Amino acid sequence: MTEIRISDSPSASNWASIAALGVIWGGTFMVVSIALEGYGPLTVAAARTTLGALALLGLMVALGRPLPTRAAWPYILIIGALNSALPFSLLSWGQQYVPSAFAGISMAALPLFVLPLAHVFSDEKMDRRRVIGVTVGFLGALTLVGPNLGAAFQMGTSQGWEVLAPLACLAATISYAVSSVMTRTCPAVDPISLAGTTLAVGTVLILPAMLIVEGLPQWQGLRSGGAIIVLGLFPTALAALLRVSVIRSAGAVFMTLVNYQVPLWSVFFGWLILSEDLPLRFFVALGLILCGVAISQWKTVIRILGPRA
Repeated sequence: MTEIRISDSPSASNWASIAALGVIWGGTFMVVSIALEGYGPLTVAAARTTLGALALLGLMVALGRPLPTRAAWPYILIIGALNSALPFSLLSWGQQYVPSAFAGISMAALPLFVLPLAHVFSDEKMDRRRVIGVTVGFLGALTLVGPNLGAAFQMGTSQGWEVLAPLACLAATISYAVSSVMTRTCPAVDPISLAGTTLAVGTVLILPAMLIVEGLPQWQGLRSGGAIIVLGLFPTALAALLRVSVIRSAGAVFMTLVNYQVPLWSVFFGWLILSEDLPLRFFVALGLILCGVAISQWKTVIRILGPRA
């Protein structure tokens, strides 16, 4: 397995990318909610992957970047499914029934899923501190989705599939976590080529399902249509490029610093733009999740943020 290395000195561009990703991804859930006003969830997911793939593949060709090597394609196929097709579909479907801030808060749990996976599939092993952090964070995740767990297990004729929406958002987080580990272990690939080809794989997987279930989409006005275009170009194409660049240059652990920002921005945009009224348990869950992430990654955060010799 490819050795995973973490940069001891992230560059200024790495820090700028992390800050930009926090705002972009934090606002994504609000934009998805707006797009869902006029389009079905699979259409929203397919538009994201298609527009993102076209933008990045076009950039790859314009800059003369090489195609991935044969050894990288098994990774690209899995990353494309788990980093775009599956989570985009799950989040779009789930956000039909939960506030955009809920989806953003669920993303904060991403490092808590990455750590156990890294323990199994890489040389980053769990210690007592990380176990405590993961445990605290999972308590936050249970606080977030807890009221829906009982309803999901007792789902009957009086309840619709919407009770599973919070679990769909959390499942998207797990999918992202697995794809993050795959990205870290993927053979060397140009960042633009990797981001573009993985989105192309996502497009190939989602488009047939969209056409079968929801049919060919029609323009639904500037609000929803514009939201779809924004989703394809910024949270998908630009963010995919920034994410791959940061992981490849500064490490996946440094990349997880963005997860402290995303839920805060998602709550802010949901309140400011969509006037979402959030229950107290959302904020309790957010606090527990962020505490768990901080405990589990404390030494790494200190190393990254600390002074350089």
